[in-house]
Amino acid sequence: MPTALITGITGQDGSYLAEFLLEKGYEVVGIVRRSSTTPYERISHLVDKVELVSADLLDQTSLTDVVHDHQPDEIYNLAAQSFVQTSWSQPVLTGEFTALGVTRMLEAVKKAARKARFYQASSSEQFGKVHETPQRESTPFYPRSPYGVAKVYGHWITVNYRESFGLYAVSGILFNHESPRRGLEFVTRKVTDAVARIKLGKQKQVALGNLDARRDWGFAGDYVQAMWMMLQQPEPDDYVIGTGETWSVRDLCEAAFSYAGLDYREHVVQDPKFFRPAEVDLLVSDPSKALAKLGWKPKVTFHQLVQMMVDADIARHSTR
Repeated sequence: MPTALITGITGQDGSYLAEFLLEKGYEVVGIVRRSSTTPYERISHLVDKVELVSADLLDQTSLTDVVHDHQPDEIYNLAAQSFVQTSWSQPVLTGEFTALGVTRMLEAVKKAARKARFYQASSSEQFGKVHETPQRESTPFYPRSPYGVAKVYGHWITVNYRESFGLYAVSGILFNHESPRRGLEFVTRKVTDAVARIKLGKQKQVALGNLDARRDWGFAGDYVQAMWMMLQQPEPDDYVIGTGETWSVRDLCEAAFSYAGLDYREHVVQDPKFFRPAEVDLLVSDPSKALAKLGWKPKVTFHQLVQMMVDADIARHSTR
């Protein structure tokens, strides 16, 4: 039975990945931060099937000890300060978790489990002010937020440890991936939650930022399978993961509201406070390498994803 160690197991991606690996017959160990509360909502159905251990991306010793004690075959580093907007108000903390946290994990692997295969969660936000469209593995990075800058560091330090120390270390450059487990602060979930509340008469409108920003949105459950596939290859390499399609925030609103029988124009207002200091206007992937080498392609379409999220939020609010 192979062992997988997941940082960020309580997050959206971590919960879907844990489910997927358990189905594959893995022993799953999840790193959680010690806290006076236990925010395990996304993995509440898994807590008796996984082992949760306490460690922190800000503390080198705790990470090294966990890696040493469990000797995982695979390590998935998904933990980060992952909300772009927050990275503007907490840039130093974002750098500590999202950039230096990767180095601490790689150091733990180098010192305690050199044969482990390491996955780093890179991001399409690394492309930022894009140099070419669509974006592929060779596209230069031009991040436009402290989050994007930190992710670029995490990406390149992973490449550096692979080339310097011979570690099996890969980065998945994942474009936006959403689900009913997405945090309420992210625009997709903010929209679908608002649709549910408006449909049920609990609110009347929702304030958003740039409606013309375009993104490549896919389903998180599909994307965690790509993470696993990357670690099954004979040689470590980096891959862009996305749908290859782009939709605007306005498209998202129209799809979500119309699915619930509503007109988004009657309920969506724009608020300058939700605009980014430096906007990323267009992100769209070229996932052809992942298809050719991994055999991976997304299963859930954009409209299926939006409908899945709206249904889940309506169901959640209907029981309250």
